[in-house]
Amino acid sequence: MRALSFLIALTLSALTAHAQTPDSTPLPSITLPPALARVLTDYETQWRFGGDSLVKLFTEDAILTVGGKPPARGRAAIGAHFAGPKGPLALRAIAYAAEGNIAYIIGGYAMQRGEPDIGKFVLTLRKGPDGRWLIFTDMDTGNAMRRPGPPDR
Repeated sequence: MRALSFLIALTLSALTAHAQTPDSTPLPSITLPPALARVLTDYETQWRFGGDSLVKLFTEDAILTVGGKPPARGRAAIGAHFAGPKGPLALRAIAYAAEGNIAYIIGGYAMQRGEPDIGKFVLTLRKGPDGRWLIFTDMDTGNAMRRPGPPDR
């Protein structure tokens, strides 16, 4: 629990220290250690298939929070949210940390590699019994400015 608290505090510090204004230059991509990079490449690959393929990357009790939607908990709810095939997805990391069995990755996403980010994400990871990193929380939001009002449906 102390490690998770440490990572959350570190994440918040990183986000506030590197906050961008809409006109600022994107933060540069970083190279992740291979075990963490695998999470992003697997996510990109499984994203195309959606649903059941994608949820295999998540812990059983994972939580998904995406802009304008209530949180979803557990593989079944996350699979329903991601049901059906998707288009291409390109993820890039801008920060990460790992301590023991907990890690996080902060990054941006686009529809194609090399295009400007259309959104950002924070993944909190937990190492499974087999030593493989799984997603415990997936938080993302688009970069487009929204007018105040009810969430999109």
